[in-house]
Amino acid sequence: MTTPFLQATEALSPEAEASTALIAVVITVVFLTLLSVVVLIFFYLYKNKGSYVTYEPAEGEPSAILQMESDSAKGRDKEEYFI
Repeated sequence: MTTPFLQATEALSPEAEASTALIAVVITVVFLTLLSVVVLIFFYLYKNKGSYVTYEPAEGEPSAILQMESDSAKGRDKEEYFI
């Protein structure tokens, strides 16, 4: 009287054991590669947060508005460079 858990199981052939090990290695390498890519992306995004500079004047500063308009008028002339 033995239970199904105590019954002897068939031993795998060497080819089956090798293919099982190969599959395990491939899965492990893929997992580690994905994990390292996620870590690299995280560090890149953490280091390069970026800051945005806006040139909007504060409320109630009309001189800044005039200065912005005069700066945009200067940029309309295109300079030509001959090579």
